[in-house]
Amino acid sequence: MALRTILEFPDPRLRTRAQPVTRFDAALGTLIADMLETMYAAPGIGLAATQIDVHKRLIVIDLSKDHNEPLVIINPEILSREGEASSEEGCLSVPGIFDEVKRASKIRLRSHDRTGAVLEQDYDDILAVCIQHEMDHLEGKLFVDYLSEMKRERIRKKLEKERKERTSQATARVGGARRAF
Repeated sequence: MALRTILEFPDPRLRTRAQPVTRFDAALGTLIADMLETMYAAPGIGLAATQIDVHKRLIVIDLSKDHNEPLVIINPEILSREGEASSEEGCLSVPGIFDEVKRASKIRLRSHDRTGAVLEQDYDDILAVCIQHEMDHLEGKLFVDYLSEMKRERIRKKLEKERKERTSQATARVGGARRAF
């Protein structure tokens, strides 16, 4: 298992539409394990492969406090939507930002499991919202796309500023370490 780097908004790779998984092999198992490890370390409750620059239709989710109920969803397709839920969402690719988004409160999903078997399942509440959020990533869409252009631009500028500050702090530490030797 390996920790993967999570892409951050506005990285253009987050806008790439994911392709279906066609091989259910050991490499897929390794990718799933890496995604779970990355999601838990972040920490988060959901991660789409697109967020780690792997453009396959693969999602991992775990809502449990003990990180012992992983849900692996491959090639998801929403068959039906019911109701409407408005909830505050955040995203590992948009760190530190939370805002209200409206989504279906219940969905029926067709997908594959790790072995390639086809499943149909109903999901509701936070799990339905999380699945829809992660499926958006597979389409190259982020939760900030549901916000106004002005809010999205403000978020982009804030995150770019924070990234520059982190980079300059890291450079200063490296530079300081070099002078110390």
